[in-house]
Amino acid sequence: MSRIACDHAVEFFGPGRLRSRLLFDGRSASPIGAGFAGAATIDSCDGHDGHALTKGHAGVAVLPALLALAEQRPQMSGREFIAALVLGYEIGTRAGIALHASASDYHSSGAWNALAAAALAAHLLPLDAQRTREALGIAEYHGPRSPMMRCIDHPTMVKDGSAWGCLAGLSAGYLAERGFTGAPASTVEQLQLQDLWGDLGARWRILEQYFKPHPVCRWAHPAIDAALALARQHGLASGQIRAVRVKTFHHATRLAHACPQTTEQAQYSLQFPVAAALVHGEVDFATLDGVGLGDAEVLRLARLMRVEEWPPYSARFPGERIAEVCVETADGRCLESGPTRARGDPDLALGAAALRANFRHSFAAASAPGLATELEDCVSRLGADEAPVAPLLDRVLDKVRV
Repeated sequence: MSRIACDHAVEFFGPGRLRSRLLFDGRSASPIGAGFAGAATIDSCDGHDGHALTKGHAGVAVLPALLALAEQRPQMSGREFIAALVLGYEIGTRAGIALHASASDYHSSGAWNALAAAALAAHLLPLDAQRTREALGIAEYHGPRSPMMRCIDHPTMVKDGSAWGCLAGLSAGYLAERGFTGAPASTVEQLQLQDLWGDLGARWRILEQYFKPHPVCRWAHPAIDAALALARQHGLASGQIRAVRVKTFHHATRLAHACPQTTEQAQYSLQFPVAAALVHGEVDFATLDGVGLGDAEVLRLARLMRVEEWPPYSARFPGERIAEVCVETADGRCLESGPTRARGDPDLALGAAALRANFRHSFAAASAPGLATELEDCVSRLGADEAPVAPLLDRVLDKVRV
C-alpha cells in the first residue's frame, strides 16, 4: 500500500514550485503529494494512535501534513514543530468528535482529519483569519466522508481515507491562500457544537489519545489483550487449545475475516490476530503479511474461534472497548479472562518505556540497525532551546536504510 501510494504521488502529484520529500522514501513530490503518501504509509502499518470518541485517527494526517509543510520552513525550530503538532491534534480531534455528533453516518477519519491538515497549513503558510476560515470550510467540504464500515466488511487499501483527508486539507490551505472560498466549516461553526470548541487551549485532547500495541484495528485489541493475559497466566501452548469463544461489542464482531488473504483483511480481522497472539505471544507486522498469513496453527485457531456480541459491551462503545475470552483446553479446562479493556487507553497507558520498546520492535523489521536510536535522539532534542527540526526531517524523509 505504501509503495503504490508513494509511486502515485511522485508520478501524479510531482513537485512544482514547492517540493517536499516523502516519508522514509527520499523522493520528492508536491507538499500535497507528500502528505498523501505519508498518510497512506502510516495507514498501511495500522499501528497508529487514535481517540475513542472520534472512532479514528488524527495523527495519521497531522504528522505527514506537518512534515510536508516543515520542508518549506528550513529554519523551523523543534519547539515550533511540537507546537504545530499539538495544534493539529487539537483541531483534528475536536473536528472528529463534532462530525460524529452531527452526522448520522459512520465516516472515515479522512472526513475530519482533513480539517487538521488545513489548520496546519493555515498556521504555517500563514493565512489570516478569513482565509483560515475558508481553508477549514474547503477541507470539511472536500474531506472524504467515506462509509467506514464498508472497509470493515470489505477490507482494502482505502482504509480510513486519511491519505485523501491529508491531501484535501493541505490543498484547502493552498487554495485559500490564493483566494478560493469554502466557508463555513459546519462542524466548527454550528452553535450546538460550540462546547466542543470552547475549551480549545484549556483542555488538551492530545492527552486523550490511545496508542496501539498491536498493528491491527483497535476494535480487536481488547480480545487480543485478553487472550495474551490468559496465555501468560496459564502457560498455555496453542496445541492445548480446542475451542476459543470471544464476547465483545457489536462493531468488533464485524471484524469477521478468520482466514485473511491480504494484509488489510488481517488488520481488519478479530479471529486471526487473536489466534496469532495465542500461538506466538504477540501480533507484529510479520504476522500480517507474506508467510505469516499462511501460518497453519494460527489459521487452525482462527477457524475454530466463535465471536458473539455482548450487548452490555456494545452499550459502552465507543467510550470503552471491552471483550472477554474463554479458552477450552484439550484436558477439559475452561479458562476465562473476564472483561478486558485494551491497553494503551489514557487510563491504561502503556508508559514511556513501553512506547519506546514498541517503536523499536516495530521499526527493527524495516530499517538498518541504529536508525531507531537516531530517530529517538532527534525527537528527544526537539524541545531543547531553539534546536532545529531539520535533523529529524532528514532522517524521516530520507530513503529508509534496510
